[in-house]
Amino acid sequence: MSDPGTEDVEALVRDEPAGSKMELRLWLRLLSCANLISAEIRRRLRTEFGVTLPRFDVMAQLHREPDGLRLGDLSRRMMVTNGNITGLIDRLVDEGLVVRAADPADRRATTVRLTRAGATMFRLMASAHERWIHEMCGALPAEGVGRLLADLDTLKRSAGAAMREPD
Repeated sequence: MSDPGTEDVEALVRDEPAGSKMELRLWLRLLSCANLISAEIRRRLRTEFGVTLPRFDVMAQLHREPDGLRLGDLSRRMMVTNGNITGLIDRLVDEGLVVRAADPADRRATTVRLTRAGATMFRLMASAHERWIHEMCGALPAEGVGRLLADLDTLKRSAGAAMREPD
């Protein structure tokens, strides 16, 4: 279940002379793996908990901040618009998983936090999420996971450095 076209591009890149497109092949493989895992996580969250991945992500952010977050801070953390966050929060409030409160430091701002029921539901989902990730990565040996993490840290630093370099 990969993205349409990803396999076609990988096939074209594979036909290039050895070494000439290795970074492109790496990027396509990373994208393909991320898309496969994400699609399966989305499916399982929907099937087992009736929750979307964005709702899970909102609850994860709120779980990290038991005293709550301002809506603007939450939207920045999730890199989505305030409108998207408002819609997600509305549904979570309706289900009794999140509560809104006026921010004591700024009464114009709203703070949201998980309810006790929301925290309990999130812990159940997070536990299942961790099992699913372990299952999907189960074919990798422990030492391979360590090497891959180290290599991806290096890749992340390299990508970050390239973003800061002027053209």
